[in-house]
Amino acid sequence: MDVLQLLPSDRNAAPARMAPLAKLPVFWALEGKRVIVSGGSDAAAWKAELLAACGAHVHVYADELSESFAGLIARDSGSGEGRLIHHDASWSPKVFDGAAIAVADCADDQAAATFHEAACKAGVPVNIIDKPKYCQFQFGSIVNRSPVVVAISTDGAAPILAQAIRRRIETLLPPSLTSWASLAHAIRDKVNARISPGAPRRAFWEKFVDRAFGPAPEAGTEDNLLSAAGRIETSAKVSTGRVTLVGAGPGDAELLTLKAVRALQAADVILFDDLVSDEVLELARREAKRMLVGKRGGRTSCKQENINAMMVSLAKAGKRVVRLKSGDPMIFGRAGEEIACLEKAGIPVDIVPGITSASAMAARLGVSLTHRDHAQAVRFVTGHSRSGHLPTNLDWQSLAEAATTTIFYMGGRTAGQIQTRLQTAGMDGQTPTVVVSAITRANESRWVGTLDSLADAVECIGVDNPVLIGVGTVFSEARQSAETSLDTFPFIERRAV
Repeated sequence: MDVLQLLPSDRNAAPARMAPLAKLPVFWALEGKRVIVSGGSDAAAWKAELLAACGAHVHVYADELSESFAGLIARDSGSGEGRLIHHDASWSPKVFDGAAIAVADCADDQAAATFHEAACKAGVPVNIIDKPKYCQFQFGSIVNRSPVVVAISTDGAAPILAQAIRRRIETLLPPSLTSWASLAHAIRDKVNARISPGAPRRAFWEKFVDRAFGPAPEAGTEDNLLSAAGRIETSAKVSTGRVTLVGAGPGDAELLTLKAVRALQAADVILFDDLVSDEVLELARREAKRMLVGKRGGRTSCKQENINAMMVSLAKAGKRVVRLKSGDPMIFGRAGEEIACLEKAGIPVDIVPGITSASAMAARLGVSLTHRDHAQAVRFVTGHSRSGHLPTNLDWQSLAEAATTTIFYMGGRTAGQIQTRLQTAGMDGQTPTVVVSAITRANESRWVGTLDSLADAVECIGVDNPVLIGVGTVFSEARQSAETSLDTFPFIERRAV
């Protein structure tokens, strides 16, 4: 029986449908096209310059031009390009004949309505500057690394926000991207002639992208890339796929690393745990096949050996497999067993670490797990063994040391035993203790109190979601904050992320 039949889920294997869009983002080819700009203001000048930069022949209709607009037209004329053609007159309906688009800066709504109606009657898409109700299309805030062009729109609601987003993107895209994108355009047909469609061709372009965010291409780069393309095609006929173990973090998609996102974007198949959030999955390559192989305490789960067999089978079929695990795959993620299995089968394996739940909890509480006034060590301890019970080989005397911060993973169902064993080992029942459920998610719950109330707290919070328990004096500040903000203590706090 296919192991996936054992795992009913309301999350389909297909990606989620596109969320509603305020506007359809479209990149319009205007090279050699005739466009209309009405008005001689600085705002109209900016639109005219933008349209001319796209290769359009911009016909400007204005009785008067601002100083900057006049200078722009003079420079264009002096350069010999002739992209800007000034007509010393107001527009008339006949100017729309053969036009691709029309833009106007109108003094009032009546003038805007007249221009808009005339353009629409002629079948020409129209934009009236700063008058959204008369716009069939809008200009976004632009990041220019042409032929790479990024446009940001807020549907006219907050232009300053679009500008702020543009500044952020500007810092992420190096100027050298222009040269790499031009090179990609130049070699695309040659590469496609050398490499078969599918995984081999995608592998080439993914390696190309890795270089595109580095230094600009040098002389000879094109020849080197084409040689690499030939080698990829040759090796693809006998190669196997590979597996990447990726940490999905505690749930918040913004806590993913850039490397994790790149792995998700390159995957053919994604084997994901039940705890991986939909927001994280939404960042995956839309063509990737998604397969739920969840493992949750107290629920029907895939067996580890079945997951191992699936990874090996898919990789041997040439697939690029992402094994997507919540948190960090190297911390209580059974990564060691999967790595050993893959290496035994001769499957290449990479690991992309993720934000582990303990780090997310510390950040959410604003607590340093190794605050030098409280702790000289931090320990991550599993709260259950393979059998689902509390491990029998834990050194409770060591865990009860006052100068140690201890984080218990998956300890919800054994919280009462943890409390008893720590107190029996000599830990003060008044030791600050925290419990966090569904860390970083919308249904996150927190409890702050003392060790002697741990079992009651977990019973109140419940164990339907992943539970993390923190014990140690580093949490005293979190406890004090709770005491000063609430009349009762300990307390349970549930808040939206």
